[in-house]
Amino acid sequence: MPSQLFQPFDLGGLHLANRIVIAPMCQYSAEEGSATDWHLIHLGNLALSGAGLLIIEATAVEPEGRISPDDLGLWSDANEAALARVIEAVRRHSDMPIGIQLGHAGRKASVHSPWTGGGQRPLDDRGWQTLAPSALPMQAKDRPPLPLDAAGLKRIREAFVATARRAVRLGLQAIELHCAHGYLLHQFLSPLANQRDDAYGGSLENRMRFPLEVFDAVREAVPATIPVGVRVSGTDWVEGGWDIAQTISFCEALKARGVSFVHVSSGGVSAAQQIALSPGYQVPLARAVKAATGLPTIAVGLIIDYEHAEAVVAGGDADMVALARGILYEPRWPWHAAAHLGASVKAPKQYLRSQPSRYRNLFES
Repeated sequence: MPSQLFQPFDLGGLHLANRIVIAPMCQYSAEEGSATDWHLIHLGNLALSGAGLLIIEATAVEPEGRISPDDLGLWSDANEAALARVIEAVRRHSDMPIGIQLGHAGRKASVHSPWTGGGQRPLDDRGWQTLAPSALPMQAKDRPPLPLDAAGLKRIREAFVATARRAVRLGLQAIELHCAHGYLLHQFLSPLANQRDDAYGGSLENRMRFPLEVFDAVREAVPATIPVGVRVSGTDWVEGGWDIAQTISFCEALKARGVSFVHVSSGGVSAAQQIALSPGYQVPLARAVKAATGLPTIAVGLIIDYEHAEAVVAGGDADMVALARGILYEPRWPWHAAAHLGASVKAPKQYLRSQPSRYRNLFES
């Protein structure tokens, strides 16, 4: 049988050559939100990998929404021009579809980059006051975030819209809203981070309200031909937190609003999470969402073996498989997967002569 991982897939109005997605990965290498030469090297490399879709890292919709002061953003004309330079260069050498993940870090903002130790930055060291649904810090030692009032909610909602419109102007072909990993929209969803007593807290319906408002506003603001999907955390891995049943309810609400896909991850909202890591540990969450909603679903999380990725798609657990750190380690993962599974993959003409003699049909002609 032909490999199912390398079958094409239509994501809304976007045609993908195969089911391999490059997940968004923070690079902590921007300057005041603007993309740098590192992004040109990084994205250019990944755009030659043969994957079906490349999603640019979590991109902040306002300065306070950055995870670190070195995060990518798209709130200004300067940010837009810098990212345009990168995309235009990549596009000259690759026609791989490129999307972008839009997010706001909420209470998890204002931190050091991972290689400098992480942790919240002091206000006098490039740090800032964080924002959240409630005045609950991520870590006990962190500064409490300021609870967002009605004006703050409106500003952030409009910032998502403005950033989505910039993404459209840049020619990006898909938008993913970050509602996972403990960032702002996930903070609204999880009862561990949201203890509001207004229309945005308490019941599941109320906790879903702001993320759904952001989705509605973005979906309305961009052309219908551009898929708008959502990254979700299927569970907080903490008793009494966000779980798969609530995730399914959220995804059903998104489906009713025209969501194009759901990218299923987990965790990130609480330091008390208990995660048993193993290959494909999040695949059951994607399977549950797909089975309950029928939405196009992306599975992610320690899927690094070619046969495993094939089994996830062929077995109906998810429609697509996303790679993150695994494809940084092995940037030609789709080439090697295609060789192993007897499939073909697109390669740049400059690399065609690298095709091994034992894989005569590896590169598409």
